[in-house]
Amino acid sequence: MKNIPLVLSSLALAGVVVLFAMRGSQNKKDNAGSGAVSVAPAASGGCHLAYVNIDSLEMHYELLKSKREQFKMRQSQMEAELQRSAQQMQSDIEAVQKKAQANQLSQSEYETAQKRIGQMQQSLENRKQSMTEQLMKEQDEFNKDLKTRLDALLEEYNKTHHYDFILSYSGTGSAILYTNKALDITKDIIDGMNATTKK
Repeated sequence: MKNIPLVLSSLALAGVVVLFAMRGSQNKKDNAGSGAVSVAPAASGGCHLAYVNIDSLEMHYELLKSKREQFKMRQSQMEAELQRSAQQMQSDIEAVQKKAQANQLSQSEYETAQKRIGQMQQSLENRKQSMTEQLMKEQDEFNKDLKTRLDALLEEYNKTHHYDFILSYSGTGSAILYTNKALDITKDIIDGMNATTKK
């Protein structure tokens, strides 16, 4: 789920670039100004900004938490299944080795056993790859769905709030180096996403 900041990072970067461009042009026009970025609506000549704390969204968005648990459970089940298959294959290898050391296998029997073990190993590798690809595909589909849900909610939210930019912020890595807590709309977004999920 850590893909969410990556999905939204381009928006954050664009917002920062615009901010620096605006500050540069404002400083050229008025060197006596305070240098603070205006949070007034765009109609008054400023830029209306807000941000969503992605860490908080991940922590409090119920659908995301539920899906994260489902993916963890699926991964644990996948690992357990592969472990059981690997143990079975190892038991077969050891049994063949014991028989071979005790001269209880003919050459053709030994070759047949080796071939069977090779096929088991290939089957195990194929199963591992197939399960991993399926899990990754499901995670990608969920991430796309999550992005669609978030975009739709932000579009609806902004009909009444009229922000020019809504940036993403994360304490673990973000293009935004400082945030004014007054511009934090995270709780509104979390409440909206959770309400949409319940519907």
